[in-house]
Amino acid sequence: MTASRILACLALLAGATALSGCETTGPGAPAVAAAPQPPMTHSRAAMECWMGTEKADGRMDIDKRADIVDRCIRDKMKGEAAPKG
Repeated sequence: MTASRILACLALLAGATALSGCETTGPGAPAVAAAPQPPMTHSRAAMECWMGTEKADGRMDIDKRADIVDRCIRDKMKGEAAPKG
């Protein structure tokens, strides 16, 4: 082996070793606390519900999907306290 190949292999090994320390999905990964969810708003509920119907019921008639979205929004907003005003 030539000196340049040895140096290239060492550089590659050093880089791989450094990057392996960045892995955070393995069993030794530190536990990260989940960020708290912002309160549910009507527009956020509507967005989530419409996106859900796009994925699940994309070919359904728009009026039927609107009924499903309205029901979904009501369900999401049930648990939310009324805003103080």
